[in-house]
Amino acid sequence: MRLTRFFLPILKETPKEAEIVSHRMMLRAGMVRQQSAGIYSWLPLGLRVLRKIERIVEEEQARAGAVQLLMPTIQSADLWRESGRYDAYGKEMLRITDRHDRDMLYGPTNEEMITDIFRGYVRSYKDLPLNLYHIQWKFRDEVRPRFGVMRGREFLMKDGYSFDVDKEAARHAYNRMFVSYLRTFARMGLKAVPMKADTGPIGGDMSHEFIILAETGESEVFLDKAILGLEIPSQDTDFFSDLTPIVDAWTAPYAATDEMHDAAAFEALGPDQRVSARGIEVGHIFYFGTKYSEAMGAKVATADAGDVPVHMGSYGIGVSRLLGALIEANHDAEGIIWPAAVAPFHVGLVNLKSGDEETDKACEDLYDRLTAAGVEVLYDDTDNRAGAKFATMDLIGLPYQLVAGPRGLKNGVVEVKTRATGEKEELSPDAAVNKLLAALTR
Repeated sequence: MRLTRFFLPILKETPKEAEIVSHRMMLRAGMVRQQSAGIYSWLPLGLRVLRKIERIVEEEQARAGAVQLLMPTIQSADLWRESGRYDAYGKEMLRITDRHDRDMLYGPTNEEMITDIFRGYVRSYKDLPLNLYHIQWKFRDEVRPRFGVMRGREFLMKDGYSFDVDKEAARHAYNRMFVSYLRTFARMGLKAVPMKADTGPIGGDMSHEFIILAETGESEVFLDKAILGLEIPSQDTDFFSDLTPIVDAWTAPYAATDEMHDAAAFEALGPDQRVSARGIEVGHIFYFGTKYSEAMGAKVATADAGDVPVHMGSYGIGVSRLLGALIEANHDAEGIIWPAAVAPFHVGLVNLKSGDEETDKACEDLYDRLTAAGVEVLYDDTDNRAGAKFATMDLIGLPYQLVAGPRGLKNGVVEVKTRATGEKEELSPDAAVNKLLAALTR
């Protein structure tokens, strides 16, 4: 993509309303624009990252056996009255009335609707296990939306729902999502720590939050250092085998948010093992048994026990929230540092003298070769001064910068900068292309 043809509205000044790093950088880098309190338009750069996150989520959900569908944002209040949550949910639910005076709501979550879909089609235990999910916009009318996409009112969420014939089978479904989440966040360059959590208004008796550590995290967390050294389950993990050993290994070390913290258990750890830090929630999983299936009549026929209500779980990932969390965990004073898997582009190609025949020719050749190899390149072909081009590239945080100018080309070299380390290397154009291809395809 040529920058002269792209929409990248960089802001030079830090917006006054931005309280945390991710909010400031997303606004300055032209990723989002606030339309009203807690509601944002996603501009091209931000949307590219959002889609990268969605793709990773979809791939890992498929690997774990989940099936994607899409449910509407607007739901009937009648479904929520069936479950008993319509009046209990609170003012965070945006309640509306359509032109026929029917009570509707903008969905904050989808337990009721997915249960309605399930009961409309599934009759037998032979159709289980089943895990259905979607990635859809949600709305929760936060009393004080803040921190940009970290705590907005409208947000993009992956929410999945499992259906099983009994608690033992439901536990296997829970474990599949537990392991899937470890892999999902790791693929984005994040080490997410599962922590036992309160179930809140979702209900149930088993729940874990997935927390990434960041100095600007919203909550205080406490953990055993040992958990940070555990290996992420591999790509060839058999999700339909017994995953209990993996889950046990990740839940055995102490890890808790402030609201679930056991000070005595934490202090029992050796001084070198205790880690007290700040954390950001990026995922949350629940097992809640038959809470919704009993209330809404979602049953299946079994071979020996007649019709039984199905056991359910729900599994959420804050897709839009993850952009903020990724930036909070990956930035420096100059800007964002994107992990390659979610970066909006892989390489920022900087032409130091647009209009110079030799420099233009060299940049066009580099652009064509990298693009043909599947590398996503943002080519700064503008006539801005060099300092402004470098500042923009550092701000938007692409993994690599490839810089070409008359002086270097005269000596047969271009410069490759690794954004995460700041390391710079002068290489021939051929060697630079080979280095980038090797780094981005391994």
